[in-house]
Amino acid sequence: MSEHRRAVGTAVASAAVVVALHGLVLRPRLLTWGATPDEVSRDCPGDDLIPEVDSSSTMATTLPAPPEQVWPWLVQMGGDRAGWYSWDRLDHMGEPSADVIVPEWQSLEEGQRLNAAPDGQSWFTVALQEPGRTLVLRANLELPSGHSFDARSTPLPRCYMDGIWGFHLRPALGDRTRLVVRTRGLSRPRPFTRPFDLLFGEPAHFIMQTRQFHNLRARLRRAA
Repeated sequence: MSEHRRAVGTAVASAAVVVALHGLVLRPRLLTWGATPDEVSRDCPGDDLIPEVDSSSTMATTLPAPPEQVWPWLVQMGGDRAGWYSWDRLDHMGEPSADVIVPEWQSLEEGQRLNAAPDGQSWFTVALQEPGRTLVLRANLELPSGHSFDARSTPLPRCYMDGIWGFHLRPALGDRTRLVVRTRGLSRPRPFTRPFDLLFGEPAHFIMQTRQFHNLRARLRRAA
């Protein structure tokens, strides 16, 4: 019995160490990947759309083209448009994201819906845009289905998430662009959604966002 108790105690202690390392070391790096302390602390357009949040992240990269050449790639994103330039098997039904600028997808209006996936059951709304500088997308999702709802005309579901995904472009030295991506989210009920965020939401965002950075960089280099 004492051996069993020691084994359980060792397992609990090991799990506690892993959780502590994740919370103190790994998680902060995932949520601020590539961003400078100034970029993390700086207010971004669209932050005030969800003033009080449960979760947020600020990730950044430097792209090898000026903002006016990066913007056309961002403005044509969408599940039924150019895709998301990430892992297409996961977020675009296996359909390759566009590798060229498509003229008919070069206009957006605030309030416009962009399908998150080709089936149309979930979508982003263009919440804010300043051509060449800022694009903020917003999603209201019923959980656990992941289906979108219109928060302006539909009562809040019992379990839901309200989040923004903001792209902020700033000129960088050498005719390059600093792309800062800010997410902010509010979800309820928190006892259910917090474990989901920690175990799935945050790691999934890191995997998809870093892939998008990589693929945008590759497309811009080819275009040059």
